[in-house]
Amino acid sequence: MNWNLILENLPLFGKGILVSLFLTATSVLFGLLLSIPLAVMRISSARWVATPVAAFTFVVRGTPAMVQLFLIYYGLSQFEMVRESILWAWFSNATFCAIFAFVINTTAYTTEIFAGGLRSIPSGEVEAAQSVGMRKITLYRRILIPSMLRRALPQYSNEVIMMLHMSSLASLVTMLDITGVARFINAQFYLAFEPFMTAGAIYLVLTLLLVKGFRMAERKWLAYLQPRASEPVASKVQSQRIMKQETT
Repeated sequence: MNWNLILENLPLFGKGILVSLFLTATSVLFGLLLSIPLAVMRISSARWVATPVAAFTFVVRGTPAMVQLFLIYYGLSQFEMVRESILWAWFSNATFCAIFAFVINTTAYTTEIFAGGLRSIPSGEVEAAQSVGMRKITLYRRILIPSMLRRALPQYSNEVIMMLHMSSLASLVTMLDITGVARFINAQFYLAFEPFMTAGAIYLVLTLLLVKGFRMAERKWLAYLQPRASEPVASKVQSQRIMKQETT
């Protein structure tokens, strides 16, 4: 093990961490904003509304993310109409192409997650809102979408973690993210174990931090979904608290 090689390149790995976090955060943010209205369309009873969204999620989830990235970064450049358009300033940029591909991918998965969250909402919540004369837009804004986001949080946390791991594909389009730095060091020094082991350790630490953060969010926002304590246990706990207060 060449530990000096890892220590000397830690600043480069630090820059790679920032690139990976930027790609992940940006993709997740735009994917979240796009997937909420798409999830509402996905569960629509109107087939002309739901079918295009279902087709989009099926195609994107049925093809590898690496193929999607290559089609956007390398494939579009072969068309002259793209190269001569104002879009070429964007699609010739590796960062934009990576974010664009990642947004498409995470939007498809998140749409299906949120659609499942909407379907799992008890009908009683909708009926209670309708009984007080709540309009449909207000119903979605105040009842359905907040409840959907809470219920979909465990599954959505997995999607964010997978998005972090998928950001490693950006190294294939010349970006120096965490994996890109490892590839750069490997190409420069012909050593593979040290840089890729370091990259794996960094991804592991970032994943553990994300898991910890989402666990805290679940305890805060999903507490009302946890099963309540049985009556004997609850009364026993209450009596113990009373006895403790009397003794103090």
